[in-house]
Amino acid sequence: MQNVRPLPQYLVGRYHGWKATSYAENSAWYRRLAEDGQRPRAMVISCCDSRVHVTSIFGADSGEFFIHRNIANLVPPYAPDGLQHGTSAAVEYAVTALHVAHLIVVGHTSCGGVAGCHAMCSGRAPELEEKSSFVGRWMDILRPGYERVKDLPEDQQVGALEREAVMVSIENLMTFPFVKTAVESGELSLHGIVHDIKNGTLMQAEDGGRRWAEI
Repeated sequence: MQNVRPLPQYLVGRYHGWKATSYAENSAWYRRLAEDGQRPRAMVISCCDSRVHVTSIFGADSGEFFIHRNIANLVPPYAPDGLQHGTSAAVEYAVTALHVAHLIVVGHTSCGGVAGCHAMCSGRAPELEEKSSFVGRWMDILRPGYERVKDLPEDQQVGALEREAVMVSIENLMTFPFVKTAVESGELSLHGIVHDIKNGTLMQAEDGGRRWAEI
């Protein structure tokens, strides 16, 4: 296709640097991953935001995390309707094929998707209400969370909604029969955290999301 172009040179240079250092020093491990397949202990669902780098936060190596990223780290409710569901497919594969032991939803501060949802639900972003808006229809997933924060003081609503993006996703995960079965059998645990980009802290949900405590 005429629209496909070679990579920009800064990325090519970084690749060659990685291949000559990190890969060369761990080539046996990469061969093992290729030959034996992946056995990640955890799945991480995080935001697409370029500032959220979960492998760096947790010091993870290749093969440790099965990672899915989307706008505002959301999981939709279980809906076997024959449509295409990228996030649901990733969850199904992680739980039923890879048998991960932990499923971690990672939210973050200053999330543009959450801010957009807040603006949309409060009537300040009519463009997101359009049926043609992919972002708007995706952020509909978070409307129940908005209903839970809309009566807070206005300067607290977006921060609370960032936490709700995590909790709504965990609630929706439990609507998947294979997730519910794995959790109830003790084979899978669900975790919710929020990463503060500015100060580098992690807050985790406790007591069903009624409390958040710094890790």
